[in-house]
Amino acid sequence: MSAHCSHSHDHQHLSAADTPRYRRILWVALVLNAAMFAVEIGAGFRSGSVSLLADAIDFFGDAANYGVTLAVLSMGLAWRTRAAFLKGASMLAFGVFVAGKTAWSATRGVPPEALTMGVIGAMALVVNVFVAVLLYAFREGDANMRSVWLCSRNDAIGNVAVMLAALGVFGTGTAWPDLAVAAVMAWLAISGGWSVLRQARAELVSAATASPHSH
Repeated sequence: MSAHCSHSHDHQHLSAADTPRYRRILWVALVLNAAMFAVEIGAGFRSGSVSLLADAIDFFGDAANYGVTLAVLSMGLAWRTRAAFLKGASMLAFGVFVAGKTAWSATRGVPPEALTMGVIGAMALVVNVFVAVLLYAFREGDANMRSVWLCSRNDAIGNVAVMLAALGVFGTGTAWPDLAVAAVMAWLAISGGWSVLRQARAELVSAATASPHSH
């Protein structure tokens, strides 16, 4: 899941011939993930499913990851670190939001709409599998390229979890399967966002220490 998809920034194994193709694939992945973020946010609110909202966060985190990776292809450390701060802060904020929404929904006890959860969860699974297939050729590249591919592969777990939660909601008539999945995904988003912020801060300190003083 995206919460554990932080990237290193070494692209030394990406050849000049492969760079344009890789960039195109990253753009496709970014657009698809951003689109699914919008779809799942809307479906989550309409159906009352907190796990769909949590999965939407995952898509947002992935879209941000692809954006940062695209930036890494041409930008310097300072801009990469700023982008990482934005990504980490956004993931953290969305994770806190879903955690709060999970707690609030638990007090209401109203089950979400299982059909919408299942359909959107299946759609999300198709998107993540498609992106993983596109990135498959780069899975043995540097750490950054490998982690990008692993992100998409591992996100299928979150999609399957939402679909299982939908079955649980349908079978039990309660909201607890949805809330359980949402709670786990919110924790992953919060911990991942905090980890990205700490890494970005460390990179800033390291860059400041390494840079020569002009005075």
